[in-house]
Amino acid sequence: MRKARAKQRLINPDPKYGDLVVAKFVNSLMYDGKKAVAEKIVYSSFDLMEKNLKLKSGEVIQKFNECIDKVKPTLEVRARRIGGATYQVPTEVRASRRQALAIRWIIDAARARKDKTMDEKLYKEFADILNDTGNAIKKRIDVHKMAEANKAFAHFRW
Repeated sequence: MRKARAKQRLINPDPKYGDLVVAKFVNSLMYDGKKAVAEKIVYSSFDLMEKNLKLKSGEVIQKFNECIDKVKPTLEVRARRIGGATYQVPTEVRASRRQALAIRWIIDAARARKDKTMDEKLYKEFADILNDTGNAIKKRIDVHKMAEANKAFAHFRW
């Protein structure tokens, strides 16, 4: 018999905005346990958003959540081995995985940018997402296209 499922760990909301999603974003951005550095990067990118997009302080979190929602995938392909052949089977994505993928894709896209500092990279990625461009949006579109292309194997889902 298999062991019991691992319990979901609770994380504390971030200190500045009291938002759980921001806290998860900071934790995903963090390298080597340097949480203060990650928080500083995220908060300064929020300040850039506030200044350059002319937002109020409460609107920054709304725009951040809007960015995350725009990047969240609804479908993805999973490899299933059936009768010696491996099929890419399209499946729906759980809500927690959707959020995790969106956060990961935004951070990866920001890190791949050619700007000077990480807070600038993050701000520009958020701005691109709000304009429906950017590599994180492109990644979601690619994942959806892959699922659409493999719709013929949807009957292997279970």
